[in-house]
Amino acid sequence: MASLPLFPTSLVGSYPQPDWLIDKQKLKGRFPPRTRAAELWRIPPENLNEALLDATRLAVSDQVAAGLDIITDGEACRESYSNHFATALDGVDIDNPGEALDRSGEPVPVPRITGPIKRRHAISVDEVKALKQLTDRPIKFTVPGPFTMAQQAQNDFYPDLREAALAYAEAVREEVEDLFAAGADIIQLDEPYMQARPEAAEAYGIEALNAALRGTAGTTCVHICFGYAALIHERPEGYSFLPQLHQACCHQISIETAQSDLDCSVLSSLPEQTILLGVIDLSSPEVESVETIVERVQRALPYIDKERVVLAPDCGMKYLPRDASLHKLSNMVEAAKILRSQH
Repeated sequence: MASLPLFPTSLVGSYPQPDWLIDKQKLKGRFPPRTRAAELWRIPPENLNEALLDATRLAVSDQVAAGLDIITDGEACRESYSNHFATALDGVDIDNPGEALDRSGEPVPVPRITGPIKRRHAISVDEVKALKQLTDRPIKFTVPGPFTMAQQAQNDFYPDLREAALAYAEAVREEVEDLFAAGADIIQLDEPYMQARPEAAEAYGIEALNAALRGTAGTTCVHICFGYAALIHERPEGYSFLPQLHQACCHQISIETAQSDLDCSVLSSLPEQTILLGVIDLSSPEVESVETIVERVQRALPYIDKERVVLAPDCGMKYLPRDASLHKLSNMVEAAKILRSQH
């Protein structure tokens, strides 16, 4: 991976998809689907693959225009951060879904585990290869984490959710290997349910996460958050599960601090990993000033070496307007330039 400047900038996961691609009214107020949700696409199936590639080009173009140092595909090809991968595995019945409680406590349709979970083929290698062709900057790609996928499923096969999570971990590990081989520089595992279900995370979350990252060949990141700001408005005072990630074998940890006004002293409990510091509030399309973003970074610096800070949004941006998102990212890049000049 090419060397990065001090205070590099990156997306966390999603970037707003074009209105011509996704029906935003159907997406609005709805948690990201766990099962297939083809009704969200505006494009007919015979034209969808071309449309998805065009949407990826737009996501990359916006990131480059904003000046980001690390580029993603913006998850342009996905209905949600998790279902694209979770519904492509053997052992999961997606035609007869089960039910589980979302992190809001509401029951939602989820994949139903009916047999051994196995990855039958690489799921996102073509997307990584396509992304690699669109930029010469370092690229990051996201995969749902094994703990979160187990929490987002109805388990009708394994003796308990720990065993299900470990089975998911093996599928994730195989995918991560292939994505690095295809040219990804950074792979991020999304594990929001470690915050939502801290007791279960304490019991087997790190075990499953480390099983998924065992022997990986590149830089790995784990994202843990309080949920999409457009859907979960209340933020707790702090993370229920974060210091435990110092036991994880990932190189980076992505957290949110902007909307929650997080007490950044918790970063002292993570003395080695690089931190993707969420400094963009996603609860509103209002664009923060450059000065506000600088201040959000500065309040973390007493607790973490500046060399271990990456500037990022709190979470995925998919529920925001695209023009506001581009402006927010541009201001984040300007904030990074100011911070470099100060340090």
